[in-house]
Amino acid sequence: MKDFRTRFYLIFISLFLLCMSGSLTACSQENGKQEKLDQQVKNFLESSKNNWRDMNVPESDGQLLYDIIIKNNYTRAVEIGTSTGHSGIWIAWALSKTGGKLITIEINKRRYLEALANFKKAGVLEYVDVRLADAHELVPMLEGPFDFVFSDADKSWYINYFKDLNPKLEVGACFVTHNVSKYNNYNFYEYVSQLPNYKTTLDDRGAGMAFSYKKAE
Repeated sequence: MKDFRTRFYLIFISLFLLCMSGSLTACSQENGKQEKLDQQVKNFLESSKNNWRDMNVPESDGQLLYDIIIKNNYTRAVEIGTSTGHSGIWIAWALSKTGGKLITIEINKRRYLEALANFKKAGVLEYVDVRLADAHELVPMLEGPFDFVFSDADKSWYINYFKDLNPKLEVGACFVTHNVSKYNNYNFYEYVSQLPNYKTTLDDRGAGMAFSYKKAE
C-alpha cells in the first residue's frame, strides 16, 4: 500500500509539473506576442506622428483613451467617427491587452480605406471591426452591451448618439466625447452633467473631452 501511494504521489507530481510547464509555455508565448505587438504599434505611431490629418485626435487624447480602457479593463468598445484611424489604434492597442474588440464607424469611404490600411500597419486589425456606414443609421442598430464609447463624429448629433447608446451601456461604462469644453459643444456637457446616473467631468488637455461614467441604470 505504501509503494502504491508513493507511486501515485510521484505520478501526481509529474502531471502537475507537466501542466505547469505547458501553462508557462503558453503564457510566455502570449507575452511574446503582446510585446511584439506593443513594439509594432509604438513604431507605427512614432513614424506617423506628424502625418495625421482629417480631424484625427492629437497624441495626448489617444493616450488618455488608452489609459481609461486599461485602468477599467474595458472590452466592448464603440467608436463613432473613425477618420483614418489614429484614435482607433490607441483604443484597439489597449483592447489587445484586455481581451476586447472595437467597433468603429466611418461614413467616408476614402477615410475608411485609409483607416483599414493604418490598422493593418499598426498590427491591431484583429482587434477592430471597421464599418463603412452612416452612424445616424447604424448606431441605433448596434447590439450591446458596451462598456466604452468614443464619440467623435458630427457634433450636432452628440446628444442623439448618447441617447441611442445609453440603454446599451453597462454600469461602470465610460462614454467619452471629443471636442467638448466650456467653450466648445458645451450643450452636450450641460445635457449629460444633469443626468443623475452619470458622473461627467471635462478634460481640457488636447482638444478637450467629456468623460461620462455610468453609475447606475
